[in-house]
Amino acid sequence: MKPLDLARTIIGILILSVSASCIDNDQTTDHSNTVTARKQETPTPNQPLSDEFKEYWYAGDAEITSYKLQQARYGELRDGNAVLIYVSEPFLPKEQVKANNSGPDNVSVLKLNATKKFLTGIYPYSIMASTFYPVQDNQHALKTSLSVQEWCGHVYSQLNNREKFEFTSHSYFEGEADQNFFMEKSILENEIWTKIRINPENLPQGEVSLVPSLEFLRLKHQEIKPYKANAQLESKDGITTYTISYTELERNLMINFTADFPHSIESWTEEFRSGFGTSSKILTTSATKIKSLKTAYWRENENKNLILRDSLGL
Repeated sequence: MKPLDLARTIIGILILSVSASCIDNDQTTDHSNTVTARKQETPTPNQPLSDEFKEYWYAGDAEITSYKLQQARYGELRDGNAVLIYVSEPFLPKEQVKANNSGPDNVSVLKLNATKKFLTGIYPYSIMASTFYPVQDNQHALKTSLSVQEWCGHVYSQLNNREKFEFTSHSYFEGEADQNFFMEKSILENEIWTKIRINPENLPQGEVSLVPSLEFLRLKHQEIKPYKANAQLESKDGITTYTISYTELERNLMINFTADFPHSIESWTEEFRSGFGTSSKILTTSATKIKSLKTAYWRENENKNLILRDSLGL
């Protein structure tokens, strides 16, 4: 080989070596990031489901419970009603919707649709939050959303659990109109209500970091982020109380449920500052159980079924 050709060959080999090295380094970095992201998504081992859990939640019915509500809003307490609807269903984790058919990728979730209706003077409020929590109790809620309707306008918020939490919100308020951002994963107050029904012994306790309920954050126009809180679990006379206290938010939430399965939510109270300026004060929202029934409500959609609302006190 001629000296000039040899030199060109050597230079070519060096260039290829450097290029390959750069590509490998980039691929290694990307792979490392991908692995890290996947580790964040990997749920902990499945928690076993008891026979009584399966018999109760996989019987083809939903559990509907009505509550007498006193809701703090604009510095006053408002009479209304609340309803908690729990039902098990298959969920598609990628599409983040209910699955229409059985499949290997389906995740069994216990869904909670929580509604509130009350009046503020002449105009009504209607609030609904939906949370999809895996029955295996081994990861955060896969999705939670909130809608609020009243005569001034309406608000919609949604949090999706993917590699990170993806938050989207639309509102008629200035500064909140359209939001879309990512969050590091943290415990969600919205998922606590379903976690209670699955495995209350696994509730977080002590000093914790929680994202407060989407309802509270939207109605109080607070930043969507985790806040420091103290959580406690106490039982007395067959009732267990789970308390979450947020010092920064001046807010305490107390959920009372039966110590024994199915850990029915009997009542709750929520203390926070309500009103504007110097006239604001700490008020207590409260909800007390009226009636509970198990039914496939999606089939009870004829006029003759209106009587079922009477049985719920609605």
